[in-house]
Amino acid sequence: MGWGVVIADIGQAERVKALISAELYDYDPDNARRVVGWETQMSAQWHRVTLADFRAEMVDPEAVEVAFSGGVKLTCWAVTRSNGDYRVVWVPAAEAFSLVTETKFGPVDIGVHGDAIGCFGSI
Repeated sequence: MGWGVVIADIGQAERVKALISAELYDYDPDNARRVVGWETQMSAQWHRVTLADFRAEMVDPEAVEVAFSGGVKLTCWAVTRSNGDYRVVWVPAAEAFSLVTETKFGPVDIGVHGDAIGCFGSI
């Protein structure tokens, strides 16, 4: 691996960390607007617990290969540790976070995209 690739990778990891830092800074559990099912508003307590759980599962961005529909594999950045079934990754090509499922073939995108905490809260 050449130096240019290493520098580019470090830059991407730092960018992902900055995105998450901004999201954490702006996340207000008391005023968050997340609904599920039949437009049921999630409580402030739900948001506080989700935020605390997300912080506990965060890891330094780590490059991982993720499989997408159509057999496409892309290098993404894992931002949470795996719970054995799921983890959250940054997808540079989409400029979005994604919830992926863990398989014996590696992480697979399941179509849940958006902000990191929102993807995490979908588990």
